[in-house]
Amino acid sequence: MSSLEVLEPIFRFIPEVKAPVHREDFNEKLKWTALILVLYYILTLIPLYGIDPRAIDSFAALRAVMAGSFGSILTLGIGPIVTASIVLQLLVGSNLLDLDLSSHKDKSQFQATQKVLSIVFTVFEAAVLVLTGNLMPIDNSYTLLLILQLVIGALIIIYLDEVVSKWGFGSGIGLFIAAGVCQTIIVGTFSFLRGSNGDFGGILPRFIEQCVAGRPDFAILIPLIATIVVFLVVLYGEAMRVEIPISHGSVRGHGRIRGSVGKYPLKFVYSSNMPVILTSALLVNVTLFSNVFQKIGFPILGHTVNGKAVDGVAWLLTTPNLSMFITEPIHVLVYAVFFIAFCMLFSYLWVEISGLNAKKISEQLYSSGIQIPGFRSSKRQLYKILKKYIPALTIISGIYVGLIAFLADLTGALGGGTGVLLTVGIIHKLYEEMAEEQLMSSNPLLRKFLGGD
Repeated sequence: MSSLEVLEPIFRFIPEVKAPVHREDFNEKLKWTALILVLYYILTLIPLYGIDPRAIDSFAALRAVMAGSFGSILTLGIGPIVTASIVLQLLVGSNLLDLDLSSHKDKSQFQATQKVLSIVFTVFEAAVLVLTGNLMPIDNSYTLLLILQLVIGALIIIYLDEVVSKWGFGSGIGLFIAAGVCQTIIVGTFSFLRGSNGDFGGILPRFIEQCVAGRPDFAILIPLIATIVVFLVVLYGEAMRVEIPISHGSVRGHGRIRGSVGKYPLKFVYSSNMPVILTSALLVNVTLFSNVFQKIGFPILGHTVNGKAVDGVAWLLTTPNLSMFITEPIHVLVYAVFFIAFCMLFSYLWVEISGLNAKKISEQLYSSGIQIPGFRSSKRQLYKILKKYIPALTIISGIYVGLIAFLADLTGALGGGTGVLLTVGIIHKLYEEMAEEQLMSSNPLLRKFLGGD
């Protein structure tokens, strides 16, 4: 009996998006993805009714990662979804939840539980933001209305994510992060709207105006240059592969394998960018809980002023900038160690839970008739070979994405360094999925050969 079966009565009351009964073609998936993207942008333009204009965005540094739009009904963004994922991954990783995610039943229970937890965290985070003063209502009579709007916006995001996962390309989480970051980069680079100080909002129009006036300031180009550099570094990492020699064919006599010889590629960024998303969400929750503890009179995580941490653990875990290398080196060091360490942890948990570990991959390869040249055909031998690569890649990729995200944030890149890192990975993965689907749609025989419907 699964440890989550006790929640079955609750699962039945939670609405869900039904998966398509037929296999969708490329155009149908593209249509749903584009529709959800347009809806997301529209929702970011719907302002919260009753919010105090003086409200300050306490999570501006991590706003792109949370795919939220401050002051709109999507202020919470994907925060509740990712927080629920963190809790479940830690429970499964520590064996407090006994689940076999290769089992369809256990996996569906895991996903249903994640949705329930997402709803719980939606209500919790909305209440915390309003009641602790991060999102101040214009007066107390608007408090419940403000919380209700935040909850509705986050619930819409939960179901839009489910629609994308089942009917479109990729996942809603990735799509919303990429959409928000791309919007920030485009606006921050090209906007001709002037701010309160009279300057253009975009870097290029502002720089061109300075050049025309004969006083160019090249320092304003640093965020744009940093964005380009981060983009190229991350793209290079996404293209790196570790290749294992394999052969595919029948086994004939004394373990000798005859068939085509090739290479099985393992991505260098093996755990993708999910560890960065999870770690960033954890940092957001540290600040949230510091606000809660301060509100009830026990500021064990530090004090906050206007929603921003000013001391304690919460302050040490706020995103630093480049100048703090000199002014607050301890802060930068503690943040770097924490960020990279938790990226490693979440990298390991993500690989184990998503079925990308050496055991699961060796089973998949063996069932496909793939062997390692020079070795007898056996699942155990495949596992031994893959175990030399996958655990090491899991840890190294966690360190890599954590280090790149940390350094990228210091540069002040447009959309946030972490946001650019995630967006490159998301778009790269989305491109691969779309290219594969297009190939399958145009070659029905290939789809049938690879086990498609």
